[in-house]
Amino acid sequence: MKSSEQFQFTNGVIVYPVFMVLCLWLVFWVEIRFGYDFTKWGIYPQTLKGLRGVVFSPFIHSGISHLYHNTIPLFVLSAAVFYFYKPIALKVFVFGVLLSGLLTWLIGRPSYHIGASGLIYVLVSFTFFKGVFAKHFRLIALSLLIVFLYGSMVWYTLPIEKGISWEGHLSGLIVGLFFALIFKKQIAKPKKYVWEDPAYNEDNDPFLRHFDENGNFIEQLPDDELYDVNESVEERFNQNQPTVNYIYKKQSDD
Repeated sequence: MKSSEQFQFTNGVIVYPVFMVLCLWLVFWVEIRFGYDFTKWGIYPQTLKGLRGVVFSPFIHSGISHLYHNTIPLFVLSAAVFYFYKPIALKVFVFGVLLSGLLTWLIGRPSYHIGASGLIYVLVSFTFFKGVFAKHFRLIALSLLIVFLYGSMVWYTLPIEKGISWEGHLSGLIVGLFFALIFKKQIAKPKKYVWEDPAYNEDNDPFLRHFDENGNFIEQLPDDELYDVNESVEERFNQNQPTVNYIYKKQSDD
């Protein structure tokens, strides 16, 4: 497989999630330390001034509890995306923030919408649906884990509790599903083994020929069978070798 199709554990798997979480806590520390209130930098729907919140709102939180409840899901989901979807992870994050923010700006109530929960819903939705669509056992396992950990979050895409931006959550859910549909390339693909090939014949497999019809292992094959196996390997080897033609020039008497 190509390197872009493999799961890769790199420094980015940890560095990017840690950096994003630190940014959230740094902004909150500045608010507390210097007495600022950045709430008005959040998304305020259908106003030109409120558009700046599309970029800034994920870094703004109403309190320590709000920030704490967003920190752990953001870190876990970010690490999962950077591990399993490394080639497109940054696209998911950057465009996830922008598109979910714009959609919140379009459908939200006339109030300030702040917090990283919109981005978290993008990640939850993307990892779940992408795993299902990709039909890769590891990605499906990740989807099931996401359902187990964060499945109850789907209820907060509905207006069931005051003070919660369900519009931001719903926007994130929609954007994540959209990404799962359009990002079809540059993701890990299932590894195919030789026995999954439709043309595979187990009778010609050198390893399986060491077992009899009862499944007993035969340490030493008969000479004729061993010869046939070696011959088939040699034939396949020779088929891939280039043909070399030698041209001899007669040396002149001079």
